[in-house]
Amino acid sequence: MRRTDPEGHGPVRYGPPLPEDGLPVLPALADVLAGAAARAEGEPIGGGPELIEAAGGYWRRRGLATEPGLVAAGPGAHSLLLALTAALGGDVLVPRPCAAWWAPYARLLGRPVFHVATPAECGGVPDPYALLETVRRVRAEGGDPRLLVLSVADDPTATVAPPEVLHECVEAAAGEGLHLVSDETWRDTLHQPHDTVLLSPAEMLPDRVTVVTDLAGALLPTAWPASVARFPAGEAGRDLHARVLDVLTALGAHVAGPVAAPAAHALREPEPVTARVTAAVRLHARVAAAVHAAVVAAGALSLPPQAGRHLYADLGPLRPALTAHGVGDAQELEDFLSTRLGMPAPGGHRFGDELGALRVRLSTGPLLGRTDEERAECLSSPAPLELPHVQRALSHVKSVFDDLRDDAQRWEPPR
Repeated sequence: MRRTDPEGHGPVRYGPPLPEDGLPVLPALADVLAGAAARAEGEPIGGGPELIEAAGGYWRRRGLATEPGLVAAGPGAHSLLLALTAALGGDVLVPRPCAAWWAPYARLLGRPVFHVATPAECGGVPDPYALLETVRRVRAEGGDPRLLVLSVADDPTATVAPPEVLHECVEAAAGEGLHLVSDETWRDTLHQPHDTVLLSPAEMLPDRVTVVTDLAGALLPTAWPASVARFPAGEAGRDLHARVLDVLTALGAHVAGPVAAPAAHALREPEPVTARVTAAVRLHARVAAAVHAAVVAAGALSLPPQAGRHLYADLGPLRPALTAHGVGDAQELEDFLSTRLGMPAPGGHRFGDELGALRVRLSTGPLLGRTDEERAECLSSPAPLELPHVQRALSHVKSVFDDLRDDAQRWEPPR
């Protein structure tokens, strides 16, 4: 993560990117990209036939019937969410915390953004009662809430919303006439895919949910921007699709021609792609579990990571030790931990949490090694946590948090 200037602590000027995969590019995808490198013509706005067809097949394999005319592609999920927000109008509701890039796009359009508390067991979706109260309050104050953005496999909390929690949230949103955008970027990164039930809101409310997936979540390197959106069936879905294409056209937001080829290839999920996804998810799950154990053992709070390549930690119990180091809010915690850990550690304020809360997102990608050779070794090793370079990285993380625990104990007032 790079800042554009030393004081650039704002959510737009310094928005943390998606947690990096940290792995070498899959050779099969690199070959497809190389084969398309000489392509001179641009990809149509909204995606060409091959990309649209591949996206439809991707969703149909996940139980979501998809009409080819109700799919759009863009250069990353950011462009699609911006277009959807512009097309739908009104005020925007998001959970607290939420992905760092959701709120800035609404604010750039001049749309008010309202954060809604999440239930204790997960992030990514609002508590239904808090959602209803927020909608009531916004309307009472003259607002016009129309859009709820949520994620069942969440960044930053790395949790997966239980079906019953998601159902209550979707039911509340439907009762208030909200349109839902379901960010499903991380749905293919479940750490325990056979033990975790993930449902899409589009399965529960098919006529009012647009699904957005950034392929950087599981299928493509983050440097190859490509994303796809699935619109609800029916006249309203077709109208929304058309308005989104208008916005994408005005922005010139199309998938780069050479990138469209590996994007379509990855969405078809041939065996090399699915094998890499499975191996990468297993690797990041092991590293995330080890980091989680170190964080919790030090006295911090963190829900067990269930998806993605990150976890979210609350260092509030370690506040006495952090205060002694001059850390009093999430920005100072970000600066302190990024320096101590030697890797990005964006504070919770980046994700809509209160500045005074000592929360931070930790990623697993930087712990896999410094060279492509070290990172590739992590993929092929039956025991990646025992590799010397991974052991060193995890030991360093543990020592940083153990030191904070020890400092906190020294600063505890006598009983």
